[in-house]
Formats: sequence, C-alpha cells, structure tokens
Amino acid sequence: MSDKKSPPIGGVIERGGTAHEYTTGGWRKFKPVVDHEKCINCLICWVVCPDSAIIAEEGKMIGFDMEHCKGCGLCASECPDKITAITMEEEAD
Repeated sequence: MSDKKSPPIGGVIERGGTAHEYTTGGWRKFKPVVDHEKCINCLICWVVCPDSAIIAEEGKMIGFDMEHCKGCGLCASECPDKITAITMEEEAD
C-alpha cells in the first residue's frame, strides 16, 4: 500500500475492478470486425476478452467497446474456425 509521500509501486493493483476507468483503445493497431450474419453467439469472444470490450446483451454479441479494446485479437483467434465471424483489420490512422 502506498502513502502520500511516495508513488505507488509499479505493477501493483491496489483494488479490483479498475480497468474500466481507463480508456486504452488509442493503443490499438488492429480492430476487430464482426460479421453478424456468421456469428452464432457462442460468446467465446466475451469470455476470452481481457479488456471486457465485447458488448453482449440478452445472450448475443452485439459489438465492441472500442474505447477499451486494445486490438489483441484474442476474440478473432478464439472464434470457432468453421465460423470466423470476427476478423482483425488494420486501424486507420
């Protein structure tokens, strides 16, 4: 635990549930794109996303929270091979 006189130790998470407080989408070089015609709403993407950037409502994947998506591509790589509803595209500058 840090006091007011010294900065916090790097890499220490002092409390859980803080990731949503930081917008990190600006780091992204690639962005996920979903083809809703192919998507079977298995929600594997929602489970594996380290940034909680998959938006799901009523058991369906409806899109991405691009303010928090870092473009890691886990959603696309874990989308079932026979489906490939999520692909990664280069982010426009």
